Amino acid sequence: MGKEGGGKELLCAWRQVSGTEGVTGILSALGKQEAERRFETLLHNLSHPPSFTTVRVNTHLASVQHVKNLLFDELQKQFNGLSFPVLQHPDLQDVLLIPVIGPRKNIKQQPCEVVVGAQCGNAVLRGAHVYVPGIVSASKFMKGGDDVSVYSDIKGKCKKGAKEFDGTKIFLGNGISELSRKEIFSGLPELKGVGVRMTEPVYLSPSFDNVLPNYLFLQNLPSAVVSHVLDPQPGEKILDLCAAPGGKTTHIAALMHDQGEVIALDKIPKKVEKIKQNALLLGLNSIRAFCFDGTKALKLDMVKDTDGEPPFLPESFDRILLDAPCSGMGQRPNMACTWTLKEVMSYQPLQRKLFTVAVALLKPGGVLAYSTCTVTLAENEEQVAWALETFPGLQLQHQDPQVGGEGMLGAGLSPEQLKRLQRFDPSAMRSLDRDIGSLRDASIEDLVWLANKDCIGFFIAKFVKCKSTQ
Repeated sequence: MGKEGGGKELLCAWRQVSGTEGVTGILSALGKQEAERRFETLLHNLSHPPSFTTVRVNTHLASVQHVKNLLFDELQKQFNGLSFPVLQHPDLQDVLLIPVIGPRKNIKQQPCEVVVGAQCGNAVLRGAHVYVPGIVSASKFMKGGDDVSVYSDIKGKCKKGAKEFDGTKIFLGNGISELSRKEIFSGLPELKGVGVRMTEPVYLSPSFDNVLPNYLFLQNLPSAVVSHVLDPQPGEKILDLCAAPGGKTTHIAALMHDQGEVIALDKIPKKVEKIKQNALLLGLNSIRAFCFDGTKALKLDMVKDTDGEPPFLPESFDRILLDAPCSGMGQRPNMACTWTLKEVMSYQPLQRKLFTVAVALLKPGGVLAYSTCTVTLAENEEQVAWALETFPGLQLQHQDPQVGGEGMLGAGLSPEQLKRLQRFDPSAMRSLDRDIGSLRDASIEDLVWLANKDCIGFFIAKFVKCKSTQ
């Protein structure tokens, strides 16, 4: 697997959203050869899963050590006694790290084939089984119980229900079909369960399908960092402005010991229901989720806020998380670069609308954390520069914990300001093949360093509102 499926499109989009100044700044700092090497590495790493699966322990219901022991036992069952290390992150005490083994190159491909969509394929690379809705094609005579090879249709060219597919496809590993071809394509909408149970995935990564669901939340490492950076305190009123599916919302509530109020907004009803389900599953009562557009969350008239529902009066919140809608150019694995230039360019104005609302809703002395899961300068460092110029009452703050690297040149921020940012950059290092032997030889410090470096692309900025804007 490599950069198949959209490298040119990603390069074009990256150049456009970085802007002339951004690209010039990057080239002058790194040199053309190093900049191109970084970009090639970025494309390569985006098409592969991170080196570690990360899960967050729900400390509201159980201790980290207790859950760590339960998880270790579960992994031994999944991998037939193979001993996988479960590491507690030293700077994120509620985060556990499980190494991902692969890519494994000696898997014999089967004549019976199943082709899945790109999104399903990405999930399989991170340890998921194949669910029926993700299956696009299956061999003509496939029956339940057959050994099958699973492939990802990274360009979306395979027709639903096809009996064979000779287009561009990436091998994901082998599994056992739970259903026949006829059953899969019977047209019954209620078929939503496992279609292929993966037995020999190219990347050996634990499945978290219904594994300790009350105690664990599957979450990328930087996504857990941002809630710690926000540093919520018991008794505070906190807003998660773009909250779905609720991973950061529930993390904030757990860090507050479920004492206070966490308001979660999202404008898509199904996603709001997911937030509520996650809060219920994790036993968190301080969360109130609303189906509401975050750009309209500021109450423009000064009538008293009586019911605590959106929109809200100015300066109502002690802390606000704006995990902004973004181009998602840091998500991994992503073997199919589907971004269009128009789509990528659409996010900066929306992010600024949401940021303006967040500043107005924040109390003086309050903390605003801004984050994205993308690597573009325009959605990250340029937004910070814009915010500092637009809102003189905001101050950029140092972050704790500091797990990622500093910000990227090109947006006109000073070296000191860049040090106050956190950028998780998939181009920072080349992904290496990993096997059990290399894990046994590595120190815990080296493994944690690898987990910090080889993760999704992500960005975090932390601000304090020093004076009222009213």
